[in-house]
Amino acid sequence: MSGHGGRVPVGRAGRSRLRRGLATAERGADLLERKLRLLLDREGAARAAAGEAGRAWRERLAEADTWLVRGLLLGGERARAEAAPADRARAVVRWDTLMGVRHPAALSWTDPVRAPEEPAPPNTALAHAERAYRAAVRAAAEHAVQWAAAELLAAEATRTRRRVRALRRHWIPRLRRELAAVELALEEAEREEALRRRWAGTRPGR
Repeated sequence: MSGHGGRVPVGRAGRSRLRRGLATAERGADLLERKLRLLLDREGAARAAAGEAGRAWRERLAEADTWLVRGLLLGGERARAEAAPADRARAVVRWDTLMGVRHPAALSWTDPVRAPEEPAPPNTALAHAERAYRAAVRAAAEHAVQWAAAELLAAEATRTRRRVRALRRHWIPRLRRELAAVELALEEAEREEALRRRWAGTRPGR
């Protein structure tokens, strides 16, 4: 009869070892299932946020393209180049850890700032296009952050689910079978010992 880490000794020592192993395995499975629930909850939230950011990204991009066409019709290609600020947007990703899984958690965004000497968009359409493009880029960055978080959490959830399945379907049932066999052997040995004692007590001359 084999157990965790090698052959399980028979008798009471074997029973104690199997009981400890079974309790440890069941406790481990419970903890892994709790971890799995937390991972799935966070993954679901991240996917929902990614979906919302993705929709905003597409909507703002379509809006910006529409305004850009109008602005170019009014001011020409040169107007777009002249109105672009020299500064760039800044994105900082904050990371978090859940149940040992490090993943992007939030986005800190700073819009580019146009210097006082830089020309502003020469018409209203290009001003609208600029705002819509900024919103689109920010939404795209938010989508990337949440999508990456969901993928990392999903990968760990898959690994955790496999470990739970191995414990629940294979390791714990095996320990229970081995424990039942050891307990049965102990009961039989105790009954045999009790019978021997009774026989010894009824022998002539005692």
